[in-house]
Amino acid sequence: MKAGNKTGILEFILLGLSEDPKLQPLIFGLFLSMYLATLLGNLLIVLIISSDSHLQTPMYFFLSNLSLIDICFSTTIVPNMLVNIQTQSKAISYVNCLTQVYFSMLFPILDTILLTVMAYDRYVAICQPLHYTVIMKPHLCGLLVFITWLIGVMTSLLHMSLMMHLSFCRDLEIPHFFCELSQIIKLACSDTSLNTILVYVMTCVLGVLPLLGILFSYSRITSSIRKMSSSGGKQKAFSTCGSHLSVVSLFYVTGIGVYFTSTVTHSSQKVSVASVMYTVVTPMLNPFIYSLRNKDVKGALGRHVSRAASYLR
Repeated sequence: MKAGNKTGILEFILLGLSEDPKLQPLIFGLFLSMYLATLLGNLLIVLIISSDSHLQTPMYFFLSNLSLIDICFSTTIVPNMLVNIQTQSKAISYVNCLTQVYFSMLFPILDTILLTVMAYDRYVAICQPLHYTVIMKPHLCGLLVFITWLIGVMTSLLHMSLMMHLSFCRDLEIPHFFCELSQIIKLACSDTSLNTILVYVMTCVLGVLPLLGILFSYSRITSSIRKMSSSGGKQKAFSTCGSHLSVVSLFYVTGIGVYFTSTVTHSSQKVSVASVMYTVVTPMLNPFIYSLRNKDVKGALGRHVSRAASYLR
């Protein structure tokens, strides 16, 4: 399909992960399974945290928000992909595509900032334990989450405001399984210099700076743990940070992997496959990481299972 400007655009074409008809049932089953696991795992985390009095702390308040964001992120991408496979239609309307671009930018930004906030929470808990309850008050936690959403929403709206002025004048085939910002920019035939500059600037500001903040927090945490004389205190400190550090590592490793894949290869299919890691796999694994590595969450889960078992008797 060809169009001279944005007002004449009716739809984009998502080429997906593979055009081989034999692979479509496998891809459908795989992504449906991962999506259901993402929903169930993250909803379970949210329900456990909201209903267990032992988990009413800032760390788990932030974790429940992270789980909600992961649910929304997967829901932005996977259901549309599953519908396209099931109906054998690769078309997505202009409005729906831009909506997907907006939310596929918003939720990773929220993830990045919220993981930084969680690192700060761990820093205060371990490096300033006597002042933890004074510093991490409920209103501060709420304010940090509000600021996180404000930055994410405003940044995504800024990208969208520039995208609304782009014109498209060639076949609008997107070599991806969802409408991704950089792919849409590549299809434009109008000047995209401002869009490209904004992408690089926001990547540095909202990607590099939060990572530096996380690294700084954990450098101070490591220094404080080394000074502890009690081996039990060290083990407890490591256990409270282990889950968060694992999620941070998974998030940034997959994100950097996608970036380098797109840089070193011209294969759009390889970039799409790499994107599966941070769009689908990471949100699915996060609740498992927190439930398997965190004693408090495992304890709360055990209490809920025991309570449910007693009701069934």
